[in-house]
Amino acid sequence: MDLVAELSNIVGPEHVLTSADTTAAHTTDWTSRFHGEAFAVVRPADTVEVAAVVAACAAAGRPIHPQGGNTGLVGGSIPGLTSDPTRTPVVVSLTRLSWIGDVDVHAGQVTVGAGATLADVQHAALRAGWYYGVDIAARDSATIGGNVATNAGGVRVCAFGMTRAQVAGIEAVLPDGSIVSHLGGLPKDNTGYDLAGLLTGSEGTLAVITAVTLRLHRPPGSSVLALVGVADVAAAQELVRDGVPSGGRLLAAEVMDRFGTEIVCEFTGLPWPLKREDWPQLLLLEVEGDAINLPDDADAILATDATDYARIWRYREHQSEAAALMAQRIGGVVHKLDISIPLPRLAEFVAALRPVLDAIPSVADYYLFGHIADGNLHLEIAEPTADDDTATARSLQLVAEFDGSISAEHGIGQAKAAYLPLTRSPQEIAAMRAIKAALDPQGLMAPGVIFPLA
Repeated sequence: MDLVAELSNIVGPEHVLTSADTTAAHTTDWTSRFHGEAFAVVRPADTVEVAAVVAACAAAGRPIHPQGGNTGLVGGSIPGLTSDPTRTPVVVSLTRLSWIGDVDVHAGQVTVGAGATLADVQHAALRAGWYYGVDIAARDSATIGGNVATNAGGVRVCAFGMTRAQVAGIEAVLPDGSIVSHLGGLPKDNTGYDLAGLLTGSEGTLAVITAVTLRLHRPPGSSVLALVGVADVAAAQELVRDGVPSGGRLLAAEVMDRFGTEIVCEFTGLPWPLKREDWPQLLLLEVEGDAINLPDDADAILATDATDYARIWRYREHQSEAAALMAQRIGGVVHKLDISIPLPRLAEFVAALRPVLDAIPSVADYYLFGHIADGNLHLEIAEPTADDDTATARSLQLVAEFDGSISAEHGIGQAKAAYLPLTRSPQEIAAMRAIKAALDPQGLMAPGVIFPLA
């Protein structure tokens, strides 16, 4: 029996896609920068079907590429291109595993399928009087399995931590088709290696995540939201440090370039938000409590109701999406970088980065935004082509010189696989490869992701 027929017997023929028009949505990433091809796209309904699909692919020596909502930004969510037709991957789409269990109101946990969207999990938690601490703009389509696979961050990291901090248990299918399941979510469980921690952030290279037990939090109380003009990143950091009154808690701190915000205004139709139009930076600051400490002369707007709250957040949430408009102006593409810098050196890094980018002829436009409280910046670079990595290489080299990380929350994917040695030592990479080889001796899981293809 050929592999397509075997896969069809497992999941049903309607859930095995092979034609170019039916697989296209699974072989192009959200940015349209990365394109690949799939031998087939398979949509299993549950963990048992996932295990059978993986076992069949392993027996056939066919690579496997797990996929959730395909909202990634570094090419990690799609299969790459190969000259060997026997190595064209099977995409295993987890979107049908969208179930959400009952919230455990005593433990503050919920167990969900890998295909559940972030938004649906957030809503389920709130209905039960709890709060899920991860939030990203792609919440309506990004899946929990993808969030865990990339160790997603988002705008609430300063209050609740990254996805790894929310994972209390995990279920996954290993590359040989065997199932490992440890979903109990015990707060104290010191029994050997932390497999959940290992698989979180593994980007589909070690296993197919099928279910996760998530830690929840007590919902934040009432908050104050402000959008403030600032002179530079250093001034933004000072305002973040001084803006939280005694007894308050920082919920979000997001910095945005003026140029990027202008693009957002054009993209969304929103008006320029402040009195002055020449602020180099804007800072979105949200504090749990009833006050934010702002200078008396601050050029700022504050949310007065739920409508204001949603409107102000739009200036931040459309920053990545609006970058496409910047690229359209030159008929090019957006190169997206996601880096973190030690907080004491963040302002110095930004000051050093701008002349580097200004000196690269292929860079048409660019802007920065990001999570200033944890040193995570996103860089949107408009360039004529997808394959010119000059700006990426020079930017990431500078990140390394500042003792930063080339990926803060998006992962390595395909886009940054060649640059991993910039910020991880040979010994660290050797250890990672040893883990990969132990769990995936055939090298079938997400080839080209994290580690470059040979």
